[in-house]
Amino acid sequence: MTEDSRAVGAPTLEDVAKAAGVSRATVSRVINGVRNVDPVIQAAVRDAVAVTGYTPNRAARSLVTRKADSIALVVSGAGDDVPPVAATAGGGGGNGGRKGAGFDGGVGSFMTDVFADPFFGRVVTGVVNFLRPRGIHPVLMFAETSRARDEVVSYLRQGSADGALVVSTHAEDPLPALITDAGLPAVLYARPARPVRISYVDLAHQDGARLAAGHLLARGCRRIVTIAGPLDVPAGQDRLAGFRDTMARQGHPYVPVAEGQFTEESGASAMERLLTEHPDLDGVFAANDLMAVGACRVLRERGRRVPEDVAVIGFDDSRAAAACRPPLTTVRQPVEDMAAEMARLLLDRLARPDRPVTSVIFEPTLILRASA
Repeated sequence: MTEDSRAVGAPTLEDVAKAAGVSRATVSRVINGVRNVDPVIQAAVRDAVAVTGYTPNRAARSLVTRKADSIALVVSGAGDDVPPVAATAGGGGGNGGRKGAGFDGGVGSFMTDVFADPFFGRVVTGVVNFLRPRGIHPVLMFAETSRARDEVVSYLRQGSADGALVVSTHAEDPLPALITDAGLPAVLYARPARPVRISYVDLAHQDGARLAAGHLLARGCRRIVTIAGPLDVPAGQDRLAGFRDTMARQGHPYVPVAEGQFTEESGASAMERLLTEHPDLDGVFAANDLMAVGACRVLRERGRRVPEDVAVIGFDDSRAAAACRPPLTTVRQPVEDMAAEMARLLLDRLARPDRPVTSVIFEPTLILRASA
């Protein structure tokens, strides 16, 4: 295969060279990013490329540059290594294992659950919008079993993708460590549950929960409860810790808690328990929007008005928040921006392989709607 393996009549390197007034070899050097080419000549070649409409053959170019010009976007679970969990990560901002939500561990169920979660659509949007203008293509991969994880590592080792953006759906996911142990470039969405030498983006979850607590107290709520996320993952732990801390600082040392799994049904079940145990409650903080939607449904069924009788706040600012009735006041997690930052960090690492791992923490904001 050559750089001019293309349809008959399409512009060739020779056409670009003639338009630029340089040799074919010089054009090839500029297009393939070889250094030490005079800037004036580089500009002339780029102008000639634009005029002729020449498009490099990507496969041939990769033989020269040893770059795939693609990035693996990997959605990874724990699969056959740990007990089954539901395969969604939206509410937990990554690493959000959901126990007992009906995931059977099969690839079909895993993919179905992934595509049903609005969080992943937001991640894909952020990644694609960042990479597309740079001529880089994301390749979606699933790693729900040991075999699938091995295939991802092999795919990266073979150079089929230049690096990986990893979204884990379980706190015990071994893939981030497997990738880093292999010396492969990768960036993770959300702080790993255990120390792994990998760059990541995350949200200041405790600060977001503090915003929710402060708003409920400012509304005059005094019998406040919370529906926590899974407490075996960092996001679930941090959101509960931040909420409790602010409540304690304002003279409320005890906050009733029911643990959910970042799903609507788990939020509904938690709300049922809290209403039974604390029927006079007047404020609810749910650690993600889906659980808040489930809580609102139960409150309506029990004849409680939102927000007149019970104020409800969610977390994430997902599509579920706007679709809820009433629309949810929620803590915004800027998923698209965070996903784009993942891609930026990975491209920076590819350009500078000696750069140390890093983290970027985004700040949450409170989005006021009708529920609180």
